[in-house]
Amino acid sequence: MTSSSGASRRQVLAVAAAAASVPLIAGAPARAAGKPAPKTWDLTVLGTSDTHGNVYNWDYYKDAEFDDKDHNDVGVAKLATLVNQIRAERRGRATLVLDAGDTIQGTPLATYYAKQEPITATGETHPMANAMNVLKYDAVTLGNHEFNYGLPLLATWIEQLGFPALAANAVNEKTGKPAFLPYVIKEVDLGGHGAPKLKVGILGLTNPGVAIWDKGNVEGKLVFPGMVETAAKWVPVMRQRGADVVIISAHGGDSGTSSYGPELPNENPVALIAEQVPGIDAILFGHAHNEVQEKFVTNLTTGEQVLTSEPSKWGQRLTRMDFTLTREKGRWKVIGKGATTLNSNTVVEDPAVLAAVRGQHVKTVDYVNEVVAQSSVELSAVESRYKDTPILDFINHVQTEVVTAALAGTAYAGLPVLSLAAPFSRTAVFPQGDVRIRDVAGLYVYDNTLEAVVLTGAEVRAYLEYSAKYFKTFPVGTPVDVANINDLNVPDYNYDVFSGVDYDIDVSKPVGQRITRLVLPGTDTPVAADAQFVVAVNNYRRSGGGNFPGIVKTQVYNEQQEIRQLLIDWAQAKGVIDPADFFVPNWRLVREGVPVF
Repeated sequence: MTSSSGASRRQVLAVAAAAASVPLIAGAPARAAGKPAPKTWDLTVLGTSDTHGNVYNWDYYKDAEFDDKDHNDVGVAKLATLVNQIRAERRGRATLVLDAGDTIQGTPLATYYAKQEPITATGETHPMANAMNVLKYDAVTLGNHEFNYGLPLLATWIEQLGFPALAANAVNEKTGKPAFLPYVIKEVDLGGHGAPKLKVGILGLTNPGVAIWDKGNVEGKLVFPGMVETAAKWVPVMRQRGADVVIISAHGGDSGTSSYGPELPNENPVALIAEQVPGIDAILFGHAHNEVQEKFVTNLTTGEQVLTSEPSKWGQRLTRMDFTLTREKGRWKVIGKGATTLNSNTVVEDPAVLAAVRGQHVKTVDYVNEVVAQSSVELSAVESRYKDTPILDFINHVQTEVVTAALAGTAYAGLPVLSLAAPFSRTAVFPQGDVRIRDVAGLYVYDNTLEAVVLTGAEVRAYLEYSAKYFKTFPVGTPVDVANINDLNVPDYNYDVFSGVDYDIDVSKPVGQRITRLVLPGTDTPVAADAQFVVAVNNYRRSGGGNFPGIVKTQVYNEQQEIRQLLIDWAQAKGVIDPADFFVPNWRLVREGVPVF
């Protein structure tokens, strides 16, 4: 069972806190009248997650300071200022700083030092190591995106850190032993008063989805047991080895659901960990990119309240957990705890972090501003969620070309090649005239690689039906609201579109019956259920991301080529981006056969 602390709970705690003369922190007990208050100490744990290569408050795709509709800021430099303020406030008292993963992927800054000038080749310190070392973290958990660039680069990055990297459930397949440090126990000084040192155990849990999303990098090398069972294994060990307080830093959300279905351990099990594993005081978590200031989960065995918190993404928030402790019979006891999140847009960037990464930031800015081609017209992705647009056909055209050329002379050369893509960013634009690397990177914002599998006509239809389920239903005669024609709770990248076949999506029909016309290109010939096609697809989707049907198959093409770089290479080779070379309108939204647009 889970529960969020609300107003009534706060009122009860306020009375208890006033009676005991302790800070207002959830879990603080009431004190009998006349009984002297126990001596208390406090511990603060600060948490970040999903920084995704953000150091400066900078949008490399727009070549401008980062801003969004909520005026959030981003970057480790902002987080460092918040952390330093709290450290100064708490000078002489224990303050730990943790990160819950997804650190070295997500911006051109991070990609540059993995792909253009990889740290494995140059020996240069990764910008995220430079930034995080200045901030002086106590530990970082490996997120799934830490595995994107292969195990050698990950190992190099870990060596560059001035603090431990944790992942208890990343296990060496041959030995069965942890491939990384499972946990650390930090001995901290609580600030005098004659108290013994406090031992804080920190357990790191990465995401089992790595086995799918980065299969090419980990298959045959690492396996990823479930986060719940791994916590159940290691928490008692940490307690036996002296941990007075146990904090889990987990790269998984708390929804209890998985994007890849049930074939692997749960992707977002934080609430389940708190419920099922005794002995945990708090969980810092990430992966879902949500802001969860404070949520308490009741452990089903002990009845204890486990504190959980998630600090959003990209350095937009910092979690602050505060614990009140006392000594009972020679042992430490947590008598109160609570959490909040702090907004990084309230502070300036830390100059020491900026200085540590300045040269790498400047080099990346110069790189992304290189002109790769001229566009004959402006191309925009703003309508790509519900209209066939040239800019998505650009992706599909390049993917089709690459796969077709690679399969020439093979047993698959005679099969038609289809391609699928999605609107990864509705703000992506190729301006008329100069198209720069940052424009292309802004269209394809993920480090996906290109793969291909064979699908039947029936499987293509099932795939399209799955994607079509995300559209709102608009019966004939009902005004179509363009702003809300898509389910706004579904990420844009789930609206996959195919090239190489023609089809209609009827948004007046029930889910599962929306692909009302599926024909061979330029004809009225229906696609046969047993027809065979090669389908070009990104590795995330092919590996099961999003749980789309039929696509998880053995690849007939997989050369580990990054799609974003293929797009850049194509543009550089052609010199001109002209829709006449690749735009073939082949799908539309309809109602009873009448186009919506």
